[in-house]
Amino acid sequence: MTPAEGQEHATFILRVAVPVPLRDVFDYLPPQGVSADALLPGMRLRVPFGRRKLTGILVDTRAESEQPLEKLKHALAVLDESPLIPAPLRDLCQWSADYYQHAIGEVFAAALTPTLREGREVPKSSWRLTSRGLGLGPASLKRAKSQADAVARLQNGPVSHESLRADGVSSATLRELRKKDLMEACLPASNWPAEVTRESGPTLSAEQGLCIDAVKASADTFAVHLLEGVTGSGKTEVYLRCIEDCLRRGKQALVLIPEIGLTPQTVARFESRFSAPVALLHSGLADGRRLDHWVSGSTGAAGVVIGTRSASFTPIANLGLIVVDEEHDGSYKQQDGFRYSARDVSVKRAQLEACPVLLGSATPSLESLQNAKRGRYQHHRLRERQAGGSLPAMRIIDLRGLALRAGISDELLAEVRSTVELGGRQALLFLNRRGFAPTLQCHDCGWIADCDHCDARLTLHLRNRLLRCHHCGYQRPLDPGCPQCGSKSLLTHGLGTEQAESFLKAELSCPVYRIDSDAMRGVDAMETLLDIAHSGEPCVILGTQMLTKGHHFPAVQLVGVIDADALTYSADFRGEERMAQLLVQVSGRAGREAAGGSVVVQTHYPENPLLQTITAQNYDQIADTILEQRASSHLPPFGHLCMLRADAANESEGEEFLKAARDRSQRLLPRDTTLIGPLPAAMSRRAGRFRWQLWCLSQKRSSGLVAARRLVAAAADLKQSRDLSWFIDIDPSDVV
Repeated sequence: MTPAEGQEHATFILRVAVPVPLRDVFDYLPPQGVSADALLPGMRLRVPFGRRKLTGILVDTRAESEQPLEKLKHALAVLDESPLIPAPLRDLCQWSADYYQHAIGEVFAAALTPTLREGREVPKSSWRLTSRGLGLGPASLKRAKSQADAVARLQNGPVSHESLRADGVSSATLRELRKKDLMEACLPASNWPAEVTRESGPTLSAEQGLCIDAVKASADTFAVHLLEGVTGSGKTEVYLRCIEDCLRRGKQALVLIPEIGLTPQTVARFESRFSAPVALLHSGLADGRRLDHWVSGSTGAAGVVIGTRSASFTPIANLGLIVVDEEHDGSYKQQDGFRYSARDVSVKRAQLEACPVLLGSATPSLESLQNAKRGRYQHHRLRERQAGGSLPAMRIIDLRGLALRAGISDELLAEVRSTVELGGRQALLFLNRRGFAPTLQCHDCGWIADCDHCDARLTLHLRNRLLRCHHCGYQRPLDPGCPQCGSKSLLTHGLGTEQAESFLKAELSCPVYRIDSDAMRGVDAMETLLDIAHSGEPCVILGTQMLTKGHHFPAVQLVGVIDADALTYSADFRGEERMAQLLVQVSGRAGREAAGGSVVVQTHYPENPLLQTITAQNYDQIADTILEQRASSHLPPFGHLCMLRADAANESEGEEFLKAARDRSQRLLPRDTTLIGPLPAAMSRRAGRFRWQLWCLSQKRSSGLVAARRLVAAAADLKQSRDLSWFIDIDPSDVV
């Protein structure tokens, strides 16, 4: 039989996205005995792939395959009764795979939880008694108290899986009740209480009302709303009112937040406001709980789904609104694997779902501001704080010639002491460097503690007596003396949060709490700190940029920036934008509910124009100045940037690979596209590998996407060693 004759006898061909790092879908024959009617796009299939068995997503079916029929394998099993990924989300995955030039199977996998990627059964999100369970006598389960308690809990109707687990019903109990045919899974009712809110919100300002009305007016249509509001101006209240309208229309809302640490206060506020169920999705959840919340969103049981960037791909049954809080935050860009921007994906998803998307920030990204200037986004402003509060006064301390202890001047220390010990308020100190000191040096021979795997120095963590690399994670115990000459005279240079914490604890009589990734282990640690902050206890809160992520510290009256100079100079063209955003955001923690507030910025460069503008509280002016600079050089948002990156253990291998990709693709690129490099990364060696990058800058986005496809095609055709790895990064947030 010829391949052509074989094709005629094939009833249909399955096109499956398999989670492997290849940019193709793969053809399979249907499982034995399965009809076409039982197979719908968006279902999971168990398929053979080489020697492995993987869980893929059915993309579509076709009558023919480009491959000979005898080379196609049968799929092994259909894992779902209905599609897990609905049509608009499938379209989003297809668009994302094309735009970000990533393997389509790994993009589809982003829409599933870890357990679903493994092929686990999808639990129904509610349980009910069977007819046998409803007729069960009161003494039937007297020897199985946990089962009897669960049956009693279900007597009044279906109960969500999450509620049963919260009541202490174990998975083993649920399994036993199913085996005895006393209980069965069921889909939840998709309707919520008639009154979707538990409490009314505060009186709105005129500017809040205008934004809410505009979002309501765009219901059931695609529109992008950029809400720019000074810190403490009530952006969250705008989100809540818009979500309330969405729920009243019987639709669900998706809310993205930049970090897991924000989830406790966000969820608490939303649950206290809405009677509709709230689902939570982030990587810190246990797999079982994460799956339960995923099901709640995908079936329509949850009215509000709150999550970090990965939630942007979560199936939602009846999506009516997307909110992206702190839309400027770099955490929304995935930095490894599937390198997508959750903010940009959310805008595309809103277009595909025909619903509005609301982007909020006190310091919007330049991309969003430029889209507003072009009329693509509706721009709304909240210029004043709620309840008539004023923005904190800002002033600069010139550090030149001053004595410093742990990086803190006597003037700043006096301000802290006055605020906390005399005023009974809270002070927040910002230092964007964790550890005790970034450099350890021998005073006698000059040895410096460098990382063995990176072009970086090891940071001293004195409390744990460790030297740790903050780039690759390598760490080793602190030596008692210099490993080169044996001298005990070891000096520290620079400053970190651990050193500042030790100094402040010795100087002040009040508690000092440190917030950085070393001190805040898990969601519970941040929640405990937030409880302290909200209690109003006089204290000092010291930390890194984790402090800038939208946290509400009502009793903070003073904000001190210990080392503004560490933010001032960057090899990244986005350095000034990020500095402005960080300083404005951290400054906004002061005086939110207290009687006034103040911000003190320490620097050796008080004449810096950017610092002067920030102290004038004019983010718009800063943004306009930087936009003018970007326009003259065709950098984003006035041009499209992608980067082809390569790394290898051999110093020259990545460079030669990128040169070959450049030479092979250059004549095929659009005329408005320029290739720059290959260039070594700012940290050329990291985790034992040498890193190189090839810049691709286009004046138009359409040209940039064509160039990215051709670069990827050229790289994919090149021979490479197993040791070399490469990837394309579209709209990179980090170019160094």
